[in-house]
Amino acid sequence: LAQPNEIADIYIINTCTVTTKAEQKARRMIRKYHRENKEAIIIVTGCYAQMEEELIKELIDRVVVVSLEDKPKLLTLAHSLGKRMITDIDLFETIYSILKEDNEHSSFDYDAASFSLHSRAFLKIQDGCDNSCGYCRVTIARGNSVSLPYEEVVERCRALESTGYKEIVLTGVNISQYKDGEVKLEHLLTHILSSLSPFMRIRLSSLEPDCFSDGLLEVLKDYRIQPHFHLPLQSLSNSVLNRINRHYDYETVQRALSSLREVKENPFIAGDMITGLPGEGIGEFNESYERLKELHINQIHVFPYSPRPSTPLFGASDPVPEYLRDERASLLRTLSVDHTKNYIISQRGKIVDVIIEKIVDNKVSGISGNYLKLMIKKAPSTITQGALIKARIDEKASMEFLCADFLELLHP
Repeated sequence: LAQPNEIADIYIINTCTVTTKAEQKARRMIRKYHRENKEAIIIVTGCYAQMEEELIKELIDRVVVVSLEDKPKLLTLAHSLGKRMITDIDLFETIYSILKEDNEHSSFDYDAASFSLHSRAFLKIQDGCDNSCGYCRVTIARGNSVSLPYEEVVERCRALESTGYKEIVLTGVNISQYKDGEVKLEHLLTHILSSLSPFMRIRLSSLEPDCFSDGLLEVLKDYRIQPHFHLPLQSLSNSVLNRINRHYDYETVQRALSSLREVKENPFIAGDMITGLPGEGIGEFNESYERLKELHINQIHVFPYSPRPSTPLFGASDPVPEYLRDERASLLRTLSVDHTKNYIISQRGKIVDVIIEKIVDNKVSGISGNYLKLMIKKAPSTITQGALIKARIDEKASMEFLCADFLELLHP
């Protein structure tokens, strides 16, 4: 692997199509790497590549656009290249043929070795989405919801634990829609937890506000499921939610957060919000703003609305001016900082589980169950990356000074 500031021979860019800015960033990166090394091969994949293959091909030469269907082939590209005698002259053609050749691949293909530089493993259990939200282009790129068979999920979790990981993050486009026959997310989690040791931790990537059935909430009580949740809220105004075809209302969100705080002690809850959706009046925005304050969402990921081609809201007759979208986004980001600060203050002196992520120049850092990135003080010199420990958060902890004292090694 090339270092971050090092010139490479092959670049892989994983793109997003959620916003116009995400697509612009992808194009800038493609051009940047091409400028740095005209002979480099730029491999572009992800949702933007899926939607705009021809446009990307026009940006530069020596670019290979890889569809979502072929994306798993990237996992074995280095191995495939290593088996061939290749010159600089035919490297492009060789890579193109490897990534475009017909063979059996699944969007759920994975390689445990790909997490070798991490303490936590990411396991994709679901892809696509059955919702038809008015602003979203991802469902067009990804298609309907599909799920990895639950036996295979369990098998992969066991394999990851045996490899040495202490935490598995379950990911997908919409894991709330996980379904393998009669096995839904709550059943899957039960199967996973029954197959893992007491030292393993499970983190859920994102959950829809209306997915919290009694059965799922009961499973979430297990201490091995991390007290950190992310909800794609988008708005907290019922009239806006209805216009963009979201499938819940503010009262559903209230119940979800109340339930999560009942089954987990002081969990860290993050949420997505979109500002300036078509037709969003100042009253509707203020309603969302005040409700965010009431709910004490601990971190708000804010996106000014970006019209996406082929979506129901594209070309809407009542757009919110871009400057207003940005102003509203700025207000929510300021609110988010205040909420995160308050959450950190509430955690001072608390004892938390931490997975050690980095050890650099005797400086030890890790991720707590509630997703605080902590510098660990007084850690023994024998501590290793991936260790699971207990630590006490510093009494003066802040966003600028997030530290915790080592207390106990739970598992090396």
